[in-house]
Amino acid sequence: MAQHAPTQGDEPKRRPASDPSFIDILITDHADRNDQLDRIDQMIDWPKVAKKVNGIYASPEGRPAYPPVTMVKIIVLQQWYDASDAAIEEAVSDRLSFRRFAGLTLQDAVPDHSTISRFRKAVAERGLARRLFAEVSRQLEGKGLLVKKGTLIDASVIEAQARRPQSEAGARSKTDADAAWTRKGKKSHFGYKLHIGMDEGSGLIRGVELTPANVADTDVADALIMGDEKAVYADKAYESKERRKRLRASGINDRIMHRSHKNQAELPHWQRRRNALVSKVRAPVESVFGTLKRSYGYWRTRYMGLEKNAAEAMFKILAYNLRRADRLCAERAALALA
Repeated sequence: MAQHAPTQGDEPKRRPASDPSFIDILITDHADRNDQLDRIDQMIDWPKVAKKVNGIYASPEGRPAYPPVTMVKIIVLQQWYDASDAAIEEAVSDRLSFRRFAGLTLQDAVPDHSTISRFRKAVAERGLARRLFAEVSRQLEGKGLLVKKGTLIDASVIEAQARRPQSEAGARSKTDADAAWTRKGKKSHFGYKLHIGMDEGSGLIRGVELTPANVADTDVADALIMGDEKAVYADKAYESKERRKRLRASGINDRIMHRSHKNQAELPHWQRRRNALVSKVRAPVESVFGTLKRSYGYWRTRYMGLEKNAAEAMFKILAYNLRRADRLCAERAALALA
């Protein structure tokens, strides 16, 4: 399939969406249903999301491209089921619920693994994954799902796909020059660091950054503060006088834990007590990393280089938020019926 950056005046060629056949209509209510996929499909205005990547497949030459909305949905499915390009191609081909979610009828050809790979690569190269994430976040906020009571900030190491260099002394990988070493306690890690800012109350992730693992947590913190929350909760790694001043100046409650400083034997009782209270509130953010690593297979990156892996991180969190939003909507509906 031809793929290139669109030029001015190019008219995108798209595969026309097939009308559901009699067989499609017949099996819709009887076979391979996935209620969660159906609910998420209805919850989001997908054409508005896909509009953020419309330019990628403007291919006036060669075979018509798949609709961007189909490609975006397949990438989202890939995150939920921790599937390779080849595996998601096979899954969409075999599972009716996946076809339905992707907007493909039984007559439609499924994008092959190379098409999926090229699409994802183009999204990463143009920095469009963040725009997709932002649009989905905007829609979820529009549904009143964000609480904005506070932002819980934390980070976790994601191991690199590349083999570890033999030396930890600043050694780089020949296949992934962006991955880096860091130490957590007595254990060394090689890879990247995922930084997130979670909305207290809803559990939705509002801020996402991926960096080499040797980047300090505090260096990324300000990018995770939204500015409209009532408080910011973070552990002592994020403490800085300047950050505390900026939070106060913005009218945001400072809930960053205290740490002992030079020539200080231990923290005063009030700071220890405050730290314990902050730790209890920010604890839920740690479960996000557990879910991503356990259920999404995100304990290790899938690609080489910061650019591709940063896009993957955005897609992972986008997919996580969609499932979380579905749960929030179900809880809201249950309360309405109570």
